[in-house]
Amino acid sequence: MQAFNASHPDIQVSYQTVQPGAKGGYQKMLNAVKAGNAPCLAQLGYETLPSFAAQGALRDVTAHASAAKGDFQESAWKSVTLGDKVYGAPVDTGPMALFYNKKLFDSLGLAPPATWAEYRTAAEKIHASGPDRYISSPYLDYDYAGLAWQAGGSWFGVKGDAWQVTMTSPANRKVADYWQGLAGDGLISKAPMYDQAWYTGLGNGTIATVVGAVWQAGVIKGGAKDGSGQWAVAPMPQWNAGDTKAGNAGGSATAVLKGCQNPEAAWEFAHWMSTDPQAFGGLVDKAALYPAAKKLLTLSQLKPDPYFGGQNVYEVFAAASPQVDPDWTWGPLMTKTAADLDDGLGKAWAGHGTIADALRTAQDKTLGEMQKQGLQVGKAS
Repeated sequence: MQAFNASHPDIQVSYQTVQPGAKGGYQKMLNAVKAGNAPCLAQLGYETLPSFAAQGALRDVTAHASAAKGDFQESAWKSVTLGDKVYGAPVDTGPMALFYNKKLFDSLGLAPPATWAEYRTAAEKIHASGPDRYISSPYLDYDYAGLAWQAGGSWFGVKGDAWQVTMTSPANRKVADYWQGLAGDGLISKAPMYDQAWYTGLGNGTIATVVGAVWQAGVIKGGAKDGSGQWAVAPMPQWNAGDTKAGNAGGSATAVLKGCQNPEAAWEFAHWMSTDPQAFGGLVDKAALYPAAKKLLTLSQLKPDPYFGGQNVYEVFAAASPQVDPDWTWGPLMTKTAADLDDGLGKAWAGHGTIADALRTAQDKTLGEMQKQGLQVGKAS
């Protein structure tokens, strides 16, 4: 912030911290827009940006931003674009790969699985080597979305002026049935992600993999210190041998809010924060963010890590990033959609209902709420 203000004397930016979005920060921003006293800029997760747009809370900055399209990875740019309007600057992305306990895999003669069929075989061998050993743990909301994303299982789309909700498509059913099969055969740990039991399992080798986004590197390092030197990263397993497709989980934008009196200056700062090497290098150090800007993929902070046996894991994610399907679309009510989905997923992982049921229920509830709010909805799958 100070660096930008010093180098842009005609534009001065101040910063205010609010609660994380899901803990009230997003609602505070929306309230400020309605009251007419919102700041010019806000940090929004890509999944939340359509919700703000649907509520008329964003300012179109296409006129100022369109020339910068080539500065960013395609999937990130599309995440800040709805229709033909741009609402902010991409900050970071969450390309996914396979975090795996290399020490455990090596001890069982296993290579990192290149396909989901191989992943299943590895799951069986790992569990057979010890009843408390599992290939993975359950996935919820946006972590699960990344699995669907890789398989082409989109959840939302826009056709004409109407929203499409496609959470029960054949591609989504394929992903759901695959993970349902692993869970049904007792190959998935009961430890919830981000629970202490999950960190313990990662540290002692009883949870062997995490199919996760680049930022999971910091999560695993910080919460499972006992696993230092044991973990490595490989590309996501593929549905078809030879493919290189990747999912995405997470990522955020600096969005311009409705009411901003100087959208050109707001865009200039948003673009600077996402593309300035020194500014973004600090975000890597402090928050393990992975840049959406193409020119920052060789930042010095993206370096080999002793926790991962000296591997430069960011090279794996750099290769994965352009393989993320840029046509994924988030829905206009993602807070509700994610909450309804998590309710069903939690039950399914515990053996009550199925993942396919969870997707169907979340779709039905999302459609009902969209119609209640007067949003145009097309025929669902």
